[in-house]
Amino acid sequence: MVSGDQMGSMLTVREVARVIHIHSNTVRRWSDRGILRAYHINRRGDRRFRREDIDRFLADLNAHRGDEREISSIWE
Repeated sequence: MVSGDQMGSMLTVREVARVIHIHSNTVRRWSDRGILRAYHINRRGDRRFRREDIDRFLADLNAHRGDEREISSIWE
């Protein structure tokens, strides 16, 4: 679980979806697959994402742009 201090810098599923320009369900699926690291914040299992992790994911994605095999493995 995440402490209250860490919550301020964390993003919701909807916020991550907006940043990455994908559907919220895709964010959840990628989280389940380990593509995006999520933190469960309560007993219900709500997810939060660190901004740094999302920035790193986007940087890695941009670094591999043009290598279709690398990128296509994310979408599967």
